[in-house]
Amino acid sequence: MTRPADIYMRFLQLSEALRGLPSLPSLDPLEERILELIARSGQTKERLSVRDMMTRSELGSPATLHARITSMRDKGWIMLSDTEDTRRKQIELTQAALRHFDKLSECLVKAAKNA
Repeated sequence: MTRPADIYMRFLQLSEALRGLPSLPSLDPLEERILELIARSGQTKERLSVRDMMTRSELGSPATLHARITSMRDKGWIMLSDTEDTRRKQIELTQAALRHFDKLSECLVKAAKNA
């Protein structure tokens, strides 16, 4: 019988193969955490502006977060869109980032099927 950990290890192996495919530039670990936070906020339809992100001290200083958001935007992972307040920008995933999550989901399904 396959252990649940085996499914997860297979998923990690499959998802690692995605890193080798030509797509978006890679993210550092902090950027990956930020990306996941943005994705979860988008999934639950919660507002997540740059200002909201800057208040998350567990992710680092405002200067660090600003640099990472700028980097992720330059790499094509996120985009900033206008809100009702022109001083506030909403952080959203790009279509390329959404395709990346689609591919990760396919890896998870494949890993579970091969169990």
